Amino acid sequence: MADDEYDALEDFEETDFTHGGRKRLVYSRGTGPAVVVMSEIPGITPLVADFARHVVERGCTVFMPVLFGTPGKPPTGPYAIGSLVRSCVSRDFHALALAEPSPVTVWLRALAADAHRQCGGPGVGAVGMCLTGNFALAMMVDDRVVAPVLSQPSLPFPIGAKRKRDLHISADDLTVVKDRVAQGACVLGLRFTADPMVPTERFERLRQELGDGFISVEIDSSKGNPHGHRRAAHSVLTEDLIDQPGQPSRAALRQVLDFLADRLLTG
Repeated sequence: MADDEYDALEDFEETDFTHGGRKRLVYSRGTGPAVVVMSEIPGITPLVADFARHVVERGCTVFMPVLFGTPGKPPTGPYAIGSLVRSCVSRDFHALALAEPSPVTVWLRALAADAHRQCGGPGVGAVGMCLTGNFALAMMVDDRVVAPVLSQPSLPFPIGAKRKRDLHISADDLTVVKDRVAQGACVLGLRFTADPMVPTERFERLRQELGDGFISVEIDSSKGNPHGHRRAAHSVLTEDLIDQPGQPSRAALRQVLDFLADRLLTG
């Protein structure tokens, strides 16, 4: 499929999930333990769907909720801007608030709990990207979320020194996450080093708070490196994934899939 073609998502099942009076469409596929895949801006693009298919191929069941955008629509500049603007004014998302998760994470935790009920296994994986990147961290307050992945976590938008270090989670929830890490849980985070939306300070804060429980994957995107010649590299697992053996982003994708498999499919 070409990058500019719609993905009809015909290989996924469409269902609705309702919690707290909020109903959303969810695309699911696969067998095995559940993984909640949360799309980046502008929505479930063809390459986000392809990432979900990789997860299915590793033996998991994907639950991909529609949080914004048009499912299957390829990304364009105007589409991305429109989706971002609508998300930022939505009460479900807090783009600038300090030490405060977006309200939609409550709904996502409920989805993860229902997915675990359906699929069983040791727990649930959660993969967030860009606007949803730190949602997987907030979802860890539910101990069923055992494989959280934070890909290019961009909220709150890094305007000012405090927001650059903010993790889009409350102090109380961060305490719960740290307790879980102390008991053996791990968090995987990914970013391009030159990505202004995911500053170095944010990953430094994750290392400070979580210690060895934070697995950091930082791909050098400075000039002269594999991603340095491209536009500002941001989407680690989708739009900026270089599909060639030996490339850092391809290795990062494998590391995410291994992380999910190690925590959901072994033991």
